[in-house]
Order: sequence, then C-alpha cells, then structure tokens
Amino acid sequence: MSEYHCLVAGLPDISFDANKLSFTVENFKSEIYPRLTADDAAKIDLFFYGWDNANIIKILKQGSDAELSRVGKFDAEQIAELIDAAKCGDGCPKPFPSYMYDFLVYYFENEGREDILFEDALAGRYYDYATRCGNSFLESWFTFNRNINNLQVAFLARTYKMNMSECIVGDDETSETIRNSASRDFGLAGTIDYLEQVLRLCESDKLQERERQMDELRWNWLEDNSIFNYFTIERIYVFLQKLDIVTRWTKLDTETGAKRYKELIDGLKSGLTINDEDYQ
Repeated sequence: MSEYHCLVAGLPDISFDANKLSFTVENFKSEIYPRLTADDAAKIDLFFYGWDNANIIKILKQGSDAELSRVGKFDAEQIAELIDAAKCGDGCPKPFPSYMYDFLVYYFENEGREDILFEDALAGRYYDYATRCGNSFLESWFTFNRNINNLQVAFLARTYKMNMSECIVGDDETSETIRNSASRDFGLAGTIDYLEQVLRLCESDKLQERERQMDELRWNWLEDNSIFNYFTIERIYVFLQKLDIVTRWTKLDTETGAKRYKELIDGLKSGLTINDEDYQ
C-alpha cells in the first residue's frame, strides 16, 4: 500500500463552515492527482466518474454542443468516442469503466422509451460498480451515499404519492428493501445506524438547513471512518470529498437550494429523477 506522507502533510486544512476556499477540485485534479500511483489514481477516479455520468447524460439529451463539467475524468471528445463504440458494439475502449459502456449499450437498445429512467439506470450501474471496487473504505462510502439518496427519494415519492420503485437505484438488499417497503422506516429499523437521522431530516421543511445537515452527516461519516487512515489514498479521498462539500456550499444560496428541491419534485412527478451530480 502506497503512503503519501509529504503529500498529506501539505494538504490545506478544510473546515465544514468555511465560506471561501483557496484550493479547488480543479486544483486537486491538476496538482495532486498526477502524483498518485496508477492504482491509487484509479480509486480517485470513482469521484470523477460522478461528473462523467452527468456529462454523458447531457450529451445524450443535448447533443455535442452540451456544456460539460470540467471536473470529470474524460473530456467531450473522449466521451464521444465511448458513445460511438457503444453504438457500433465495438466493446468498451480503454480507459473507460465497463459500467459506462454497458449503460450506453442499454441506452441505444432502448432509446426513445419513456418508461425508462435513463439517469437512474446509469446511477444504479455507477453505484454497483463503486460498491464492488475492492477497497473497503470506498465501498462503504458509496453504499452510505446510495442509502442516503435512496431514502430521500423514497421519502419524497411517498409524500407525493408516487411509485417509488422506479426511483430507487441499486440491486443490493438495502435498496430492494426500500423499494418494496410501505413502513415509515422502509423496513430498515435496526439495520443502518443513521436511519432515524436521515428520516428526521427528510421531514424538515427547512430546505437549505436540511441539505446542510445531510452534508454534515456525510462529513462526519468521512471523519469517523478514516480515523486510522493517516497517509493513505483513503485520507486523500476524504480530503477531496470534503473539498467538494465545502465548494458546493460556497456556491449555494437559499434560492438555489429551493430551486433544486422544486426540480427534484417536478422530476418525480413527471416520472424522471434529477441526476444529482452534487452528491458522489
């Protein structure tokens, strides 16, 4: 296992309540990412793939002129090559993860169908891929986030009397339980220790405060589960996730938070879900 004593020691301090940053995710990508071993860079890629997922969906919906995030691992030309390979059935080109190619094959086999939530189909494959990456810390992190996101979506679907089964992503036991449960706790009482906290936050009508406390829950999970990771890639991943959380809140205001919530509700009502690239 590689250790990064100097690199970790040189990382800037980040606090949850910071209102400005001198270091960005883009800085991380250009300054820290190239200094990692190939195996460790592949673990960090799981973070960047979240933005690649959003960029793939944008291109499929809007075409080659779509405005893409620069945070992803792949640029527009590379994604176009992947899409062409999937159209032609040429197999997954390197260095793309297999789930992206598999999704695109599925997309072109079912293009035009209004009963399929393609954003969810991609998100489900992403989480399944990440939760089987072979690194116990990262597998737990992505499982944690999938559970939180699924619980929030399920709560909204139940509140607005919509069919939640199509909105839940993942083929794991917890996702299936949420998908099929009619109880308040979605059949998960006693199985995940943060269940009541998430449900309590879901019930709050203070939208921005709820969002902030959800991120604080994520922040605390990162800290609690990386106590003994001192100079490893896990510590660097924690720094990147914290950087992402603080970056989001330096850009988010009350109006933006309310708009995002309305978009999520409208998406559920129309049979779609928002591909939320904010939470990876």
